[in-house]
Amino acid sequence: MVNAGHSERTARSWLVSYPRAVPIAIFLLIAAITALSVFVIERGEYQRERSRIQAFSQSVAAALERRGSTSSAYLRAGAALFGSVDEVDQALFRRFVTELRLDTEYRGASGVGWAEAVRPEQLAEYRERVGSDQPSGNGIFPDYDGTRKWIVPVTYLEPRTARNRAALGFDMYSEPNRRSAMKEAERALQPTASGRIILLLPTGKGAAAGFLIYMPVFGNTGIANSGIAPSLKGFIYSPFNAQEFLNSVVQLERRGQSGIRLYDREVSPNNLLAEIPPELSTGNIIRKPLLIANRPVVLEVESSLSGSFSQLSMATLIFGLMVASLLMVMARLLTHQALEDQASLKRLQEQNSIRDSLTRELNHRVKNTLANVLSIIALTKRRASCMDDFAEDIDGRIRALSATHDLLTQSEWGATPIAAVIEAELAPYAQDSDHVLTVAGPPIELAPNDALSLGLAIHELATNAAKYGALGDAGGHVSISWTVNEAAEKMAGGQNRSARVVWQESGGPPVPGTRTRGFGTDLIEKIVAHELNSPVELDFSPNGVRCAITVPVRTHSDFAIRARR
Repeated sequence: MVNAGHSERTARSWLVSYPRAVPIAIFLLIAAITALSVFVIERGEYQRERSRIQAFSQSVAAALERRGSTSSAYLRAGAALFGSVDEVDQALFRRFVTELRLDTEYRGASGVGWAEAVRPEQLAEYRERVGSDQPSGNGIFPDYDGTRKWIVPVTYLEPRTARNRAALGFDMYSEPNRRSAMKEAERALQPTASGRIILLLPTGKGAAAGFLIYMPVFGNTGIANSGIAPSLKGFIYSPFNAQEFLNSVVQLERRGQSGIRLYDREVSPNNLLAEIPPELSTGNIIRKPLLIANRPVVLEVESSLSGSFSQLSMATLIFGLMVASLLMVMARLLTHQALEDQASLKRLQEQNSIRDSLTRELNHRVKNTLANVLSIIALTKRRASCMDDFAEDIDGRIRALSATHDLLTQSEWGATPIAAVIEAELAPYAQDSDHVLTVAGPPIELAPNDALSLGLAIHELATNAAKYGALGDAGGHVSISWTVNEAAEKMAGGQNRSARVVWQESGGPPVPGTRTRGFGTDLIEKIVAHELNSPVELDFSPNGVRCAITVPVRTHSDFAIRARR
């Protein structure tokens, strides 16, 4: 229970200390967990897709190699047959091709051809023998340039489609890629595929990339010889349209799922043989090297899965963001509630503090007031000649205290202007037209106790002036003015300010040179001077009484119970 309470207080402390950061931190934490979950899900999806296209690439590679092996096997059989006869004529070749059943068993190939190896000195005899069957008219194209040891024209090519007829008579030995493949096949004595070539097509049909598989055919005595020997009879070969070859291997239902590319030897735009493009290029690629008829090629399979998130990732992302947003809102509400609780607790603490301060202040001021009243009673009793005089004097002085108390109550026992204190004490004489009252001075505010002391002094001066001085006779004039005591302020370094209040009577009866000391004099020179902690200058000049009182001007924080808002 103790640990739970401590944890709860710690959590509330965090909410109060960081009201904006905590909700955002909670949101970011849940968002980070959600992002990590989505990453793990997407990583798994990527690996599964990688495994799928890896398996798919293996099946396609196996099918391509198998198709190439099947074609090679047919060409080997043809080479064995043609090597056992003295001359390969058109009837023999056509019978052989018919037995292959090209439409069902030889998918991907454009046909099967026979290219007789002709020595330059045999060129005229070859033209005479087969030239009439060639579209070029002279039996061979392009014309022999006299630099090669062999001329290998396309002699027969089945089936006899328009595309295949366009190739009849073409000297394949004149083209470097074909020549290189034939030399390699002759050297290795096995079917060998050429590099990327452009197939011969009828005029206006465009161009198509492809390759050929050659199998050399030797006479009975030529196999034992090495290099190019007179016993070389020619080549049985198959031309392949690379795109059709690839299409024959790949199942149609998988074309929209993965992209497939076939390259000769290495991946390069110039070596591209055939392509089945993906619906969407993703860069998730598997490359697999393989051999087709002794020729290295590269199979490239690219996944076409959308680059967007999977359904599970989207569900996780949406759910995570919703949870993060909900927790952020809840944290914000809890933060707001914690701040309100903190503010309420602070207000209660302030109210308790104010109540304690008010109690102490009231106790202090009541004691001060009672002390002033006791002092006034003692002095009045000492000077009074009868009970009526005592009662009258006590009544006036208590009323003076009451008037000043009313001012302090209106200001909530805060700062009280000097002008308000003076006007309150002189109110009974302000409406009398027999004398003149002048009150002037800058706006200065006094502390409560200082205002009470000044009010008592002004009351005594006004009472004395009404009985014996300028306020008792017609034509009398009383001037009350005050200024800031700049000299004292400069001496104190500007920290202890004070106001100098001057009472000046004129126009009244002359002040006698000899007089008895009364209560008013004692109250002003003793009680007021003691309360204000400053001497009082009281001068009974024959022209009129003059009194100068120095009143301290305190800062608000020195006496205020609470600051005003």
